Amino acid sequence: MVMKRTKQPWMAADDFGRSLPRGVGINLLVRDVALMEAFCRDVLGATIIYADEDFAAVQLLGSVFMLHADHSYSDNPMRGTVTGVEVRGAGLEIRLYGSDPDTVEALARKHDHIVLSGAVDKPHGLRECHIVGPDGYIFVPSLAIGG
Repeated sequence: MVMKRTKQPWMAADDFGRSLPRGVGINLLVRDVALMEAFCRDVLGATIIYADEDFAAVQLLGSVFMLHADHSYSDNPMRGTVTGVEVRGAGLEIRLYGSDPDTVEALARKHDHIVLSGAVDKPHGLRECHIVGPDGYIFVPSLAIGG
């Protein structure tokens, strides 16, 4: 494992792992943690719990997810799945239920991110848009229509 951090992490990795609640977790492998951290904060409205050059813990809509820099996964079997891959998350939509698609779309445009599809009411009862984040991950903020 290759780490670039120069500061002390806010907690030991094993303590953080034990602190995570039961449920589904997301960990995005990214080329640049700071770039994805800024997107999560400035466009999606996330709170950054902790971030350094190797790792970030992000809180959004009551959930915690993680960002790991590619270099920090040098000893992990997942490393090979992103080596040389230009666009990541093919076929994956990261759906953000309870996130205002109109607001996120406006912020994405303000910060020069790609809006794959603008906010629109869908027949399945949600208003949503599709935003391309760093490394090509697709985020879909969604609100119930009339809710």
